Amino acid sequence: MKTITINGKTHEVDVPDDMPLLWVLRDVLGMTGTKYGCGIAQCGACTVLIDDMAVRSCQTTMDMIDAQQITTIEGVGETENGRKVQTAWLEKEVVQCGYCQSGQIMSATALLNTNAKPTDSDIDEAMAGNICRCGTYVRIRDAIHTAAA
Repeated sequence: MKTITINGKTHEVDVPDDMPLLWVLRDVLGMTGTKYGCGIAQCGACTVLIDDMAVRSCQTTMDMIDAQQITTIEGVGETENGRKVQTAWLEKEVVQCGYCQSGQIMSATALLNTNAKPTDSDIDEAMAGNICRCGTYVRIRDAIHTAAA
């Protein structure tokens, strides 16, 4: 049995140590906002925050998690930067198909957690691991600038 804290709530889970956090979130806890994209940490769809840093939950196994605070798309709107990012996402109409957006929002929030006024270059670097098949990168960058304003 392992105790983990997600979105400020404590959960007891009985899962193998090598189980990826993604599957604990989706299959064990029913938190389906975090998406499965590639399974090899290359697309960013599974991004969550662990202690306010963006990580790929498909490659983060339960034995790698100790007392850290995990934030998912279901809870990021309760944080100051997460709320700003989600508001800007809607204002700038970033979403097209929407599949990658939870990971995009989580990475954008992590960026603003460490850099309150990112440049285009900062944004490009922070978001490089998040793929958007619909190509909404210009709107994503615009929304991040809006959230930072």
